Amino acid sequence: MLYQAYQAQSDIMGPVRAFAGMALENIGQKLNGSARPSALSNLTAAYELITRAGLTHTRPPYGIDSITVGNREVAVTEEAADVTPFATLRHFKKDIDQAQPRVLLIAPLSGHFATLLRATVKTMLVEHDVYITDWHNARDVPLSDGPFSFNDYTAHIIRFLEKIGPGAHMVAVCQPCVSALVAASVMAQRDNPAQPRSMTLMAGPIDTRVNPTKVNELAKGKPMDWFEKKLIATVPARYPGAGRRVYPGFVQLAAFMSMNMERHLKAHRELYENLANGNLEKAATTKAFYDEYFAVLDLASEFYLETVKLVFQDHALPLGQLTYENDKVDPAAIKRTMLFTVEGEKDDICAVGQTLAAHDLCTSLRPYRKRHHMQAGVGHYGVFSGRTWQNQIYPMVKNVILQSD
Repeated sequence: MLYQAYQAQSDIMGPVRAFAGMALENIGQKLNGSARPSALSNLTAAYELITRAGLTHTRPPYGIDSITVGNREVAVTEEAADVTPFATLRHFKKDIDQAQPRVLLIAPLSGHFATLLRATVKTMLVEHDVYITDWHNARDVPLSDGPFSFNDYTAHIIRFLEKIGPGAHMVAVCQPCVSALVAASVMAQRDNPAQPRSMTLMAGPIDTRVNPTKVNELAKGKPMDWFEKKLIATVPARYPGAGRRVYPGFVQLAAFMSMNMERHLKAHRELYENLANGNLEKAATTKAFYDEYFAVLDLASEFYLETVKLVFQDHALPLGQLTYENDKVDPAAIKRTMLFTVEGEKDDICAVGQTLAAHDLCTSLRPYRKRHHMQAGVGHYGVFSGRTWQNQIYPMVKNVILQSD
């Protein structure tokens, strides 16, 4: 009944948000653009917060229409280079003549859409030909399209690299670092010509036995039947994926928010104050963040449960027990792909050392094909977005790609 209860609450709040939206529009006309604090501006701020008090289950736009390359502005066009029921290989095609290194950016499948990496895409797009794994909301995938497992995720990475063609590079952020390493291993074991030239793993749980976080302890502290009984729900009849078993995005969002509830409450108090006082630029920054943060997608139950078991409970990859299509996954088979790992000093989701563990598994890589960087002073999101990413981490990612291209 988990999904049904959530849907009932959402249905009840729908008219409330609609009324707040109409009231907001009417009061806005009376204010007529005034930014001075007043009783009406306070009321406007309250109504706006009410209209925002809900989640969306539709992917927000990337909104990258152009980019500055060299000294000129060039158009960017989104193209679907490949499509499966569960994902789109999205290509940000630029109107330029010179060839740039092709990069597959592997987005997390952990309750948010791939647009969470919008800033990552925009930074890399200036000097790279960027593709991204644009995962679909599982509640919109009909049951007739079958299940989506941990191995299916890996298979998508391999398929997309083959679609992009030999000589591409791979950058994985957070949760997919494990599957990225598995895909590179399998492709090396099978001498796949499309195996990546470089592999950048950023803040990913390669070995969660190292410096376990609260997230790791939760995943380890409950039996698998607890996750299945408490966290898995059935998609209601009104959606295309009716009957599909999923890990709802709203559950994952609640878990993330509970880890830093005071910070989120403070952000919304400041949003109210900025709206009421006419500090619209500061308010816009906060609204943009939460527009993205409150856009959630559901995960297929097979993928979620297998990820919990294989990555966080069994540590199957670092212990040499993970298989793909009945073959044991062997990272030692990787010999030509350059490896670069990045961690954040203050990461409370994927602690220092967990991503670095990839180096111990890739035993056949020569030292000159391995790089590691621990970024001081940043948490999880600072590894792949924000000023530190753009000014300090990205230049190292770019250099690794250039050195291996």
